[in-house]
Amino acid sequence: MIQIFCMKYKSYLSSPLPCLLFRVIAISVVLAVLFHWPNATIAVPPPRFDLRSKPVIHLQPFKGMPAEQTQYVHKMIKNLYAETVLDPPIALPAQAFYKPRQRYRADSIIEWLSRKAPEHSVVVGLTSKDISTTKGKVADWGVLGLGFEPGNACVVSTFRLSKRNLLDQLFKVSVHELGHTQGLPHCPDKTCYMADAEGGNPTDGETGFCDQCKARLKAKGWQLK
Repeated sequence: MIQIFCMKYKSYLSSPLPCLLFRVIAISVVLAVLFHWPNATIAVPPPRFDLRSKPVIHLQPFKGMPAEQTQYVHKMIKNLYAETVLDPPIALPAQAFYKPRQRYRADSIIEWLSRKAPEHSVVVGLTSKDISTTKGKVADWGVLGLGFEPGNACVVSTFRLSKRNLLDQLFKVSVHELGHTQGLPHCPDKTCYMADAEGGNPTDGETGFCDQCKARLKAKGWQLK
């Protein structure tokens, strides 16, 4: 179209410079429309994360999480990965609240955590609120936790955990989601921390990382026996 315009009005554009200027203006208009059109959406992928280096793990409790629970998770994960710190509680991001189901979108939470994460770190959000995400054809699926695989953020909820052994289950779900951030997929070994929940809560049957998952984490600096 631009070329046709230049040919049609060649009497006005007798030299290459005016035509070049018109091209620049036209391209600028197109870019402006793409980036500022009210209904335009641009998909932003999860941040690239350098899995070869050793990050600091930040446990980020959200307000409402009992200190006993966050301190327990901190102690247990620190035994496996020394560079682990416990941050002060903060409020859940308001934009993550899903009003139709009165719960929080886990995907929105981890995207928010990812953007605010300190450089060279992995952030684990801990909440007592119900969280959900989209799974297959189900638009809003309740989950125990969710994490980028790989990435720098994940979130865990106590809402669906057993009150009988909540601390143990909270730790297991936390290391499961941390495993995803380190690039580990779900594991077929049902006793492994990386076993797929498959819509339930399999944590009572989990006894530790399997040899294969353990080897991958040890290569990243985890202190696993």
